[in-house]
Amino acid sequence: MDFTELSKLRQSCRKYNPEKAVDEEKISTILEAANLAPSACNSQPYNVTVAKGIKAKEVAKATTGMGMNSFTADAPVMLIIAEGSYSRTAAMGAKVKGNDYRSIDIGILSAFITLKAAELGLGTCILGWFDDKKVRSICNIYTPVRLIITLGYPEDNYPIRDKKRKNISDYVSFIE
Repeated sequence: MDFTELSKLRQSCRKYNPEKAVDEEKISTILEAANLAPSACNSQPYNVTVAKGIKAKEVAKATTGMGMNSFTADAPVMLIIAEGSYSRTAAMGAKVKGNDYRSIDIGILSAFITLKAAELGLGTCILGWFDDKKVRSICNIYTPVRLIITLGYPEDNYPIRDKKRKNISDYVSFIE
């Protein structure tokens, strides 16, 4: 499958098959792909916690509220992405330039995770709505959680949707 096909296939899954576990080999393959994600000064300033079983259910509960993310209860795996340490060079660059390279790197990492999962036939959804304090307590994490990615097999009848996107000319400009 080429990159464009994979990009069209990958979508936010909001209906998982709770009876179908994700095997360890696929999780490892996703994490190996994630390890290849580029980061500022190769500092990889993040930590990934893989929650399964009871812990995944507890994390799922911490992602709901005000009618949000009820589908997470059926996701068999939750990948919790928290801030890690910058390398000295990346920390200096972030301070000098006033740019949060850590957040950029977490975004890149998430793209690698979700695309590899799609290639393996798994569904994902990147979540920004969660109770950071609860998630940190459940997972024994001591730095801010920035994203949570649900991971599992979509329900058999889960449709691949056409992507509705802005016209490229609405956000791309060319200069010479």
